[in-house]
Amino acid sequence: MSKSDKTVVITGASSGIGLGLAEAFLKEGYNVVGSGRSAGRLQAAAAQLNAGERFLGVAGDGGKPESAKKLFEQAIAKYGKVDVLVNNAGIFSAKPFIQFTPEEMEEQISTNLKGVLYPSQEAAKHMSERKQGKIITITASLGMQPAGNVPALLAVAIKGGLNQATRALALELAPFGVTVNAVAPGVVASPMHAPESHAALGRLHPLGRIATIGEVAAAVLYLARADYVTGTVMPVDGGFSAGR
Repeated sequence: MSKSDKTVVITGASSGIGLGLAEAFLKEGYNVVGSGRSAGRLQAAAAQLNAGERFLGVAGDGGKPESAKKLFEQAIAKYGKVDVLVNNAGIFSAKPFIQFTPEEMEEQISTNLKGVLYPSQEAAKHMSERKQGKIITITASLGMQPAGNVPALLAVAIKGGLNQATRALALELAPFGVTVNAVAPGVVASPMHAPESHAALGRLHPLGRIATIGEVAAAVLYLARADYVTGTVMPVDGGFSAGR
């Protein structure tokens, strides 16, 4: 496929959903700028994707503003502009709230909240100036519908807040032609979950199975193409957020 004039920035692109998203956008002809904490894992991802000059890995701590700034500076220096930001980087832990240590709380706030806000801020600046662009955040269906049998208060609080932040930022950036949306998956078949747990996790969802990475990527690609959709939180969760 010929080199595209479109560029996507994907956080947490070295494995799992992020790597799947990078592959999906490359197939669509995008240049892909992927971030991650480990330069070595980004190099391994680049080798696996085999995209040559169409993939740029940028290592850094996504919870720090200087990392987000570097990410966008390098993306723009190499490809000229950023058309889409996908906030994908995230961690998840399910256990009773009282068992979370202060260190674990800070880690989740840094990765799951600050790791979305800082890249989104850089994207908002760049895209507002260009009067176009798309910001898409991977949140979680637990943020829409908590479940008593999945104790994950930190995920509910942070991802639920990001669902609302998606709507607020969509309103703020609408006058500049920038759309802001979210995809809220249920459990996804990624390295985050051991294969032997998939069947049990699937029973949490009305459709009786967990999602594939490709199904999440399809929703993200739809939002990357959709010019008249903004402020939307799209569940990709097999009916989990619909209730019981």
